[in-house]
Amino acid sequence: MNALTRILCTGGLLATALSALANDFPTVERVLYVQECVRAHPGQNFEMVNKCSCALDKLALKVKYDDYVTMTTIVKAISIGGERGGDLRDNETIKPQIKRYRDLQSEVQKSCFLDPR
Repeated sequence: MNALTRILCTGGLLATALSALANDFPTVERVLYVQECVRAHPGQNFEMVNKCSCALDKLALKVKYDDYVTMTTIVKAISIGGERGGDLRDNETIKPQIKRYRDLQSEVQKSCFLDPR
């Protein structure tokens, strides 16, 4: 095997490994993310499905699924009205998670040409 062949094989293995790491999101979660994204960004269905899939793929490269679940749970929970939601909204320890989630969403949406909502 010559040097070029070894480099190409190594590069292919590395790409496969990176793809596997970025693919720790379960299929159901990927589908739900894309569906929610498409609802939030009205437009041509085919275009929005592709843009939203792009956003999830980029998000999955940046964050592990367990961290994503934690962030989305917090972000969804702060929308609870009344005292229960207030306790979460006033909790200083979760504010970095909220900021990280919003920053990541903004970054991946921008990189996939989704209008921010």
